Amino acid sequence: MSTSAVEPGTRLAERFRLEDRVSESDGATQWKAIDEILARPVAVLTFAPDFPRVHEVVTAARAASRLTDPRLTQVFDAAEDEKASYVVSEWVTGESLTDLLASGPLDPERAAGLVAEAAEALEHAHQAQLYHLCLRPEHLVWTTGNTVKVLGVAVEQAMYGLTTDQPALDDAEGLGRLLYAGLTGHWPGDEEEGGLPAAPMIDGHFCTPRQVTAGVPGYLDAVTVRACLPESRRGQIALTSPTDVAEALADVARPMPIPISYPSTPAVASAAHTEGLDIAHRQSLTVPPQPPPAPRPISNNGGGGGTVNRVLITLVVLLVIAAVGVGAWTIGRSLGSPTAPEAKKTSPRTSESAPAATEAVKPKDATGFDPLGDNVEKPELAKLAIDGKPSTLWKTETYDSADLGGLKKGVGLLLDMGKSMQISDVVVTLADTPGASVELKVGDSADLASLKTVATEKDAAGKTTFTPEQSASGRYVLIWFTRVASDFRGTIYEVVVHSPGSA
Repeated sequence: MSTSAVEPGTRLAERFRLEDRVSESDGATQWKAIDEILARPVAVLTFAPDFPRVHEVVTAARAASRLTDPRLTQVFDAAEDEKASYVVSEWVTGESLTDLLASGPLDPERAAGLVAEAAEALEHAHQAQLYHLCLRPEHLVWTTGNTVKVLGVAVEQAMYGLTTDQPALDDAEGLGRLLYAGLTGHWPGDEEEGGLPAAPMIDGHFCTPRQVTAGVPGYLDAVTVRACLPESRRGQIALTSPTDVAEALADVARPMPIPISYPSTPAVASAAHTEGLDIAHRQSLTVPPQPPPAPRPISNNGGGGGTVNRVLITLVVLLVIAAVGVGAWTIGRSLGSPTAPEAKKTSPRTSESAPAATEAVKPKDATGFDPLGDNVEKPELAKLAIDGKPSTLWKTETYDSADLGGLKKGVGLLLDMGKSMQISDVVVTLADTPGASVELKVGDSADLASLKTVATEKDAAGKTTFTPEQSASGRYVLIWFTRVASDFRGTIYEVVVHSPGSA
């Protein structure tokens, strides 16, 4: 089979059926195909008869197939012969960085999280001496499975015949350019790339991200400069490998999967073997006893059966009347004698063992709280911490050190509950980055001096529950950072306040 005859419907290796031509460039064609044996979509790369680097591409693909990082495209098959040469890899669905930037720059932390994942994946590839060398926005994908995927490691380099004496530096610069694009919506190159306009320039060199887009944290601006803007480094140490970039972004919050609610199904339908036994046990405890079966009718031989039936029915009725009478007498005695020994043994013990019921109370409002500073702790993001969506967040400004740069004793998120109420506990979902010291303060005034510290957590990270050591009540609840995390900022994804009722 000549590759010039490759068309939709062609089957390769007796299993990969080509379906749709996705793209074509310089004699290489990308297809969406079906693996007929495993019944799944795959990506297939085929080559024109005069494509000059088939051997290099197939060799690179076979080497890439040994990579195990799930953030790198998995190669399934690669073949080179006179009939047909091809590379088969996984079919990746999702949004490329180009797609994500269609409506403008990303949230800085999200952009950094995507590039951090890509840097770690490329670090794994470099350990196997495999490189990318031509990172572009279309090569970084946020998949429909809520994961990061880097496309084209080793294969892209071979396809375009790219060579370099410093592959680690080239890929570090490529990661820096992806970060620049995510932060600004521009591409730091001489011309536009993937629909992104070229980055603006000052005095012959590219502007830094903070000069292009407002709100870019200083530390992300510095990482970008160190990776791909040598003219702006001003003594800062360059990042010369994916490992350097990964370490510089190690503490950023990673992109969070979008939660999906699935409809509940009957427990028995999906229960494992042991779960079925447990369900049966629960059913035996909760299903009320069934009434005794009705007496089987006795055959009427000579008319005697009817008399026997009437006698049995009469006995049953009398037994039911007697049982009802005994039950009524027992209930009346219990109501008339609440201090009876039986009541003392059961009721108090039941009430003492049952924990007080609490409910989640949604705050009326939230704001960044910075009474010791300039009150600019991102108040516009505060309501994202009480919106019930774990993928949104509020964060402090980024400081020069974990002790708030020595500028103040604390900063926090203030919740207005709308009225004074008793606080049972407060569940705060922080970033996974360690090092934060956080206090829970409660009071009836939004003045810092009037808020009482009721719980404290040191080195807090992830989902943290603050439970007051003593009874606490008030209208205002303050999550107060006296020390931020090791990435020099405080981050709160969600806050849930529990209360047994109004104070």
